[in-house]
Amino acid sequence: MSQYTQPQHDPGYGQFAPAPVPARNGLGTAALVLGIIGTLSGFIPFFFWLAGILGLIALVLGLTGRGRVKRGQASNKGATTAGAVLGLVAMVLSVVGAVITFKAVSDVVDEIDKATASTAPKDPGKGKGAEKPQVDDKAKGLAAGDTTIYDDDLKVTVSAAKPFTPGAYAAGHTKGNKAYEVTVTIENGGKEKFDASLVTADARAGKEGTTAEQVFDDKVGAGFTGTVLPGKKATVRYAFDTPAAAKSLTVEISPGISYNASQWELKL
Repeated sequence: MSQYTQPQHDPGYGQFAPAPVPARNGLGTAALVLGIIGTLSGFIPFFFWLAGILGLIALVLGLTGRGRVKRGQASNKGATTAGAVLGLVAMVLSVVGAVITFKAVSDVVDEIDKATASTAPKDPGKGKGAEKPQVDDKAKGLAAGDTTIYDDDLKVTVSAAKPFTPGAYAAGHTKGNKAYEVTVTIENGGKEKFDASLVTADARAGKEGTTAEQVFDDKVGAGFTGTVLPGKKATVRYAFDTPAAAKSLTVEISPGISYNASQWELKL
């Protein structure tokens, strides 16, 4: 009996080997890049928010990339690990940067508050060497001839009101009303020049507090100008238009934006 031998064939003959699957290293690479940028941003306190965002993303991508490495889908274990670690470092730096930034902002706000407090309106009645007793003008007002003294030794005095006859071309006077004149004196008892151009004068007449318009003509209404040197005085006449029946005039003088205004209650 003859023996039949089956031909042997190369198992690879006529067949194609499966193509290699490319490694999915994108997550690890992205984690490393974002981790580096986030860490560098963390060294700049103002960019704490950027470091926190990039660090969180890098940490998530790095951990996900390590999962791919364990499953054999990626081959960049070192990059994924470094990305995750740098992401964590960036997040820590973000917290530190936030603390530093908020502390710096708080310090700036405190300095602004101090500067604002130092330029707050100056109250009258705190000066030294007052020539006349101080009156609580906030409660009842100053009387004619009284002097209010501010904490920088600036002194303001308003005289009694006396009738005033406006000129033919005066502005601010209404026919049938009466006009009254007051003299305002400012004395600079401090050590710095005083800018008198910022002085304002307003008035109200009678019990109803009707606005008394300021009268302007060739004699009154020019107001203060220039500066007053230490130890010097400046005097200006103001006139106000009041209803004919008004029996009182409240004159308010404000030396400037950094001063509280003072009021004088004058009889007509």
